[in-house]
Amino acid sequence: MPKRLGYLAPPGTYTEEASERYDPEAVRVPYPTFRAIIEAVRSGEVDEGVTAIENSLEGAVVDTLDFLIQETTLHVKQEIMVPIMHCLLIKPGTRAEDIKIIYSHPQALGQCRRFLENTYPGAQPMASLSTAAAVEQMQASDVPAAAIASRRAGDLYGAQVLATDIQDQPGNTTRFVVWAQEDHAPTGDDKTSICFDFDEAKGPLVGDTPGLLYNVIGEFAKRGISMAKIESRPAKQEMGRYIFLVDLLGHRQDAAMVEALESVRHLTSTLKIFGSYPRAMQGT
Repeated sequence: MPKRLGYLAPPGTYTEEASERYDPEAVRVPYPTFRAIIEAVRSGEVDEGVTAIENSLEGAVVDTLDFLIQETTLHVKQEIMVPIMHCLLIKPGTRAEDIKIIYSHPQALGQCRRFLENTYPGAQPMASLSTAAAVEQMQASDVPAAAIASRRAGDLYGAQVLATDIQDQPGNTTRFVVWAQEDHAPTGDDKTSICFDFDEAKGPLVGDTPGLLYNVIGEFAKRGISMAKIESRPAKQEMGRYIFLVDLLGHRQDAAMVEALESVRHLTSTLKIFGSYPRAMQGT
C-alpha cells in the first residue's frame, strides 16, 4: 500500500516536487501550511510529511526550525535537496509594464530580491502561503499582477512565462526534510540533527555562554565528529537566551556519537535529538 505523504498546497509547489523526488509512488496529500502538515503526521492522517528547512540564498526556514524545537514526538527521517529555478508568471495578455503586484512565498521573494528591485522597482511584493498559491492569487487579481513560481506551476494554472531563472544566484537550492514517527536506520553516510540550550544559573561556567558552547562543540571534535551546520534561534523566554541547532555527520547510533551526546546532555539544560537520516547531496 503506498504511503500517504503530506506536502505544502496547492499542487505545483517546490514542496510537492521534493515529495515526488523522495517517493514517486506515494499518495500526495496537500495541506495549506507547514503546521497542518506536521499535525497530519502526528495524528496519523498521513504517514510522513515534507517541509522546507533551509535555502542556499535565504538561509533557514524559521517555521520549520521552530517546529523542530517545539516538536516532542516526530523525527526527521530524510533530507532532500531540490534545485530551485524561479519563473516570473503572468496572466496571458498582461503587459510587463503594467504589473503592479508580484505574489510569491516570502522565501521566493527574498531569493529574487535583486531581480525585483532592478526590473520591477515600482511593483508591490505580496506574500503568499506558497509559490503555487501565488499563481492562483495572480490569476484572480483585479489589477495587473505577476507571480514567482516554478514553470510547472505556470503550466498547471495556465499562466504565461514572462522571465525564467530569475533567482539572484545560480545554484539556488532548497533543503527539505521528511517528518515521520521514526527516523532512519544507519546507512554509513548519515546526518544527525540536534538542538540544545543552557541554563546559565547552573554549573561552573556561570554566565559564560561562549565557554559553554565551546565545551559542547569540543565533545564532538575530540571524537572526530564533524559539524555540517550550527545556528541559533531565540529561546523566546528572555532577551539574550538562545537555542542552538546543530547538524552532525554521523548516526545517533554510532558509538562515538552515543558517547558524545551523553556527554553533551550533562553540559546542557535541554538536549533534543531530532533524528538521524541519510545525507543527501545537492541535486539529489
